[in-house]
Amino acid sequence: MSDTSVPTADTADTAGRRRAWLALGGLHLLNGTAPLAGTDAVVLVELDAPVERPFPSNTVVVRWDRLGPLELSARTVDGSRRHALKAQGDDLFPGMLPGEALRAAVAAVADGQAGPLVPLFYVTAQGDRAHVHSQIRFLAEDACFIRITPEPVATSEVENLGWLPEAVRLHAEQFLFLNNHQRYYRKCFGGKELEYKYTLTPPVDSWTLTVELYQEMLAGGLPGYIMEYRDEYQAWDYLNHLFEITGPEEERGYASFIPTTDGKHLLKRKWYAEDTFERRESHTYGLDLADDGRFERYIREELQVQAVRLPSFRRVRYDINFESVRTGHVYGIFFDHCSLVEARDVTLNQCELEYLRSRVAVEPDEAEVLTEMTEIVAWLEAFLRARGLNDERGFYSKRTFLQDAVAARPELARKVDR
Repeated sequence: MSDTSVPTADTADTAGRRRAWLALGGLHLLNGTAPLAGTDAVVLVELDAPVERPFPSNTVVVRWDRLGPLELSARTVDGSRRHALKAQGDDLFPGMLPGEALRAAVAAVADGQAGPLVPLFYVTAQGDRAHVHSQIRFLAEDACFIRITPEPVATSEVENLGWLPEAVRLHAEQFLFLNNHQRYYRKCFGGKELEYKYTLTPPVDSWTLTVELYQEMLAGGLPGYIMEYRDEYQAWDYLNHLFEITGPEEERGYASFIPTTDGKHLLKRKWYAEDTFERRESHTYGLDLADDGRFERYIREELQVQAVRLPSFRRVRYDINFESVRTGHVYGIFFDHCSLVEARDVTLNQCELEYLRSRVAVEPDEAEVLTEMTEIVAWLEAFLRARGLNDERGFYSKRTFLQDAVAARPELARKVDR
C-alpha cells in the first residue's frame, strides 16, 4: 500500500542501531475478553530492519509479503517455556488466519487452546529507547499500527516482554478508540477548517491530475507520508444549495444544504467575513427538508440570520487522502469541478489542500499541522507547475465564486425574509 511498509536501509546512526519487532499472540490482549496471564503465549519476531524511517513514528503499516524469512521466538509471558522456528513473512497470516509455522510455535509453549492469534504490537527501538504501537487494522495483506507510548520504554525489556503489561494496559485504556473500525481519529483545531486553494484555468482534467498525483505519492514522491490506510481515494458528486449569510456580523459566512442519499440534507455552515486559510465550520446531518421554501424557513427560523440565496451548483470532486507517518496527521488534496445548475457553462476548477484529522493515540501536536502543510504545499506546487497549472496559494471560496456569478446574473440571488 505504501513504500514506507518496506524495511528501511538506514538501520544505524549515532544514537545506535535501529531494531524492530512484531509481537503476535492472543486477540484477548486487545479486546479484553481475558486478562494477561503468565501462561499466555507470545511470539516475538525481530525484523531485518524497521519498516518506518522517523523515530518515533506514529503510524506503521506492515506488509506480510515484504518481510521475507523470519525467526519466530515463542515464549510464555512468564518465560517458563520457549520455542523457536522459522517462517516466511507472507506465511504468518494467510487469509488472516495463523499459518502453520505460527500455530506450531504457539502450540510448543501453550497449554491447550490458545484462542485467536493476531498481530498485537509493533515495537521499534533506536539506541536505548523503544516505542510500542498497537494494532488497529488487520487484513490479509497487511496490518496498521499506531503508537500508544507517550514516552519510550527501555530496549532492555523488549525481548523479555517487560513492556508487554504496560502495553496491554495502555491499549485497554483506549479500547473504544483503538478497537472500533475507523474511530481512531481525533480532530485538531476543533470546529475549524484549514485549507489552501489553487484556482485552475479550464479546461481541467481533474481525474487524470488526481491519478497522477496518486501515483507520485505511491512512488514515494512525498517522503514521510503514506496513503491513508484503506481510505486513500474518494470520489464525490453532489449538489449544493448555498445561502450567503450577511448578518448579524458575527454570523457572516454561508449555510449550504447538501442532499444526501437518504433523501435528507446535510447542512454545512462556515463562518468568515472574507476568504481566508482558517474558517470555523460545522456539519448538521439528517435535516428532513426539501427545496420548497423550507430551506428559507430554516435559515430564518432556526438559524435566525439574514441571508441571500446564491445559485445552486453541482460539485464533482476527486480526493487523495494521506497521512504523516511521524505525526499521524491526515491531509487531503482534492481536485474539483463546480458548475451552476442553471448555467452549466459557469464553472470553477480548483485544487485544494486541507488538514482533515489525526490518527493518534497519544496527544496530537497541533503545531506540526502547520509545519507539515508548509512542507506539503511546496511539493504540491511543484506538481502543479510541472503541468502548467496555477501554483499560487489562495483562499478563493465557493461563496466568492457564486457572488461573482451573481454579479453577472443578479436575478439568481433571492433574499430570505426574516
